[in-house]
Amino acid sequence: MKRFASQLKRLIYWLLQPRYRGLKIALVLFSLLAGGYLLYRAVGYVQLITDPRSQSFLQWSQGNEAARAALITEQREACPGAPFVLPADGFIGLLYDDPRGPYSQFNPHQGIDIFSDTEPGLTPVYAAYDGYVTREASWRSSLIMRVPDDPLQPGLTIWLYYTHMADRQGNDFIEDAFPPGTRELYVEQGTRLGYTGDYNGTSPRTIWTHLHFSIVRDDGSGNYLNELEFANTIDPSPYLGMAVNYACASETAGCTANPTCE
Repeated sequence: MKRFASQLKRLIYWLLQPRYRGLKIALVLFSLLAGGYLLYRAVGYVQLITDPRSQSFLQWSQGNEAARAALITEQREACPGAPFVLPADGFIGLLYDDPRGPYSQFNPHQGIDIFSDTEPGLTPVYAAYDGYVTREASWRSSLIMRVPDDPLQPGLTIWLYYTHMADRQGNDFIEDAFPPGTRELYVEQGTRLGYTGDYNGTSPRTIWTHLHFSIVRDDGSGNYLNELEFANTIDPSPYLGMAVNYACASETAGCTANPTCE
């Protein structure tokens, strides 16, 4: 303890010296920020490996073909009483409101991630419901679909967002019917939109092949809100008829009579 106090005094004395003071303060601030970021990632990693729900991730990443197959959900028809079909077959690994890394309790997952047991560009992605597809001109791997009448909240508009449909270089796996700039193209439920991929934008973090699917709120004027903000999204559990909310999801996803948390 005395040694630490002595070193702290030396550091303060060094900082207070006028020579290169600005540079020294900048270095200290940078070190604090870097240390805080590393601590944040460490806490997220510990949470990931100690969370009971993460055992399925270990099974998915380290298991054999049979172990992975046991985690895959295939649901081409809508669950009883639910309006949506599952937009892709796969392992629903990251759930709605999921706090596990790379997310956190302060920035939870806005939708669900459906991981594919195939290489990029092979697992089809389907329209979860009838709607009007838009693909912004700058979007490489994403589509968004306007549903003008929410089947569970009649009179409201919602948007269905699909992303990561490209390879790591940004070569898209989206169907030719939806080129960049597509706006308000009507499709029926079950229409093939493209294939799952592993594109992660400009982020240096690589990802497994998957589809990120979320339900986004409308701003009240026919425009979708920012999907990156959790408050702008809706729990997809009742729409899919599956318990895919982190708070109450089962180990293996499937149709359930009570998909939402009490």
